Amino acid sequence: MLRRLCEKAFPKALWVYHANCGACNGCDIEVINVLTPYYDAERFGIKLVGSPRHADVLLVCGPVTRQVAPALRRLYDAVPAPKLVFAIGSCATGGGCWFDTYNVLGGVDKVLPVDYYVPGCPPRPEAILYGVAVALGLVPKKVGAEVMRQETLEELAQARPCQSEAGP
Repeated sequence: MLRRLCEKAFPKALWVYHANCGACNGCDIEVINVLTPYYDAERFGIKLVGSPRHADVLLVCGPVTRQVAPALRRLYDAVPAPKLVFAIGSCATGGGCWFDTYNVLGGVDKVLPVDYYVPGCPPRPEAILYGVAVALGLVPKKVGAEVMRQETLEELAQARPCQSEAGP
């Protein structure tokens, strides 16, 4: 459903407003790197704008601190609907290494509804571009299946026989 909405609402371009909520600037540097001619994000129609009122996407870096949370909420309300929110970096996705400190609420999802997460500390420019391409529907989402299974006692016994049964 979100993919169909994105294809309909953002058919050609994404105008991005970049917000820092207290990050170390590592993610900010990588986001700006995506916009350089080397990675050329404008070929996908991604353009950085200076006002949230012109933006389609709110790109948030850093953990959400208690002081920044009300301003971030006002910023989100200033972006016209329909809008997307990207959490860029480990701090924005879950609080990073500051997740349990007194001044940090956690990741962006503690304050805003996040549509896409791009993890990493800092995430590579390729990962950021891939996240945006997934949002635009240009590439399929790659999620590997993870199969977990609990071994039975019989399987464990066959794999490692006990020393007491083997004798002296």
